[in-house]
Amino acid sequence: MTGVLDAAVAAEWVESWDRQQERYAVARDERFAVVCEVVAAVTRSEPTPVVVDLGCGPGSLTVRVARRVPRARTLGVDADPLLLALGRAASPDVELVEAVVGAPGWTDVLPARLDAVVSSTALHYLPPDALGTVYADLAVRLRPGGVLVNADHLPADDVVLDVLGRAVARRRTSVLATPAPDALDWSGWWEAVARDPRLHALRAQRVPQPAVAGEHVVPVGVHNRLLLAGGFSRCGVVWRDGPSAVLVAVR
Repeated sequence: MTGVLDAAVAAEWVESWDRQQERYAVARDERFAVVCEVVAAVTRSEPTPVVVDLGCGPGSLTVRVARRVPRARTLGVDADPLLLALGRAASPDVELVEAVVGAPGWTDVLPARLDAVVSSTALHYLPPDALGTVYADLAVRLRPGGVLVNADHLPADDVVLDVLGRAVARRRTSVLATPAPDALDWSGWWEAVARDPRLHALRAQRVPQPAVAGEHVVPVGVHNRLLLAGGFSRCGVVWRDGPSAVLVAVR
């Protein structure tokens, strides 16, 4: 079905997706850049590294990683066929596959050996027990010294410091307070997709996903405990802007 989707149409919708996401992800471009630099540093000595992007959507981060480390095999994984089709049509050189992260057998779509796993604004949909299982699944696939890089809203463990950090972020950036004039919110974006006749065939491919019980606010300390228990050797935040953080775990 992706073959009938015009690349320009797909690029238009991916750009709209990015503007929509910027409403929710503080300093999104900077956060993406940090993720890419971590991957570049870890894979510097690897001739053909393998990098996986979990919950990739239309591949916004996947494409950036591929550009930063062009010799890598970069694979995006997501559960939504419409978003994947948009990404494939807009960026045909990037490999995007369909799978529900955390579902039984989900790692079957992954290469056997990974150098890095990245994710942005996606893993918060998993409750802590499922998140711990996913971390353990990834530790088995990552080579020693490989990394998991999770960029998301990751609150500080101390509530007072977390509140102060959010206040500083709101003051320093206008991303959340004044989004781009043409940026839709999450619901508005999907409503606009539904109205576009060019995407009707793709919408028909979407199947209802199991209900997600909201977003799970998991403090950094909980992530760290789950990662260490899952087989990672060390972990910690390498960048933060208020609630937005990049957490790195080393296999």
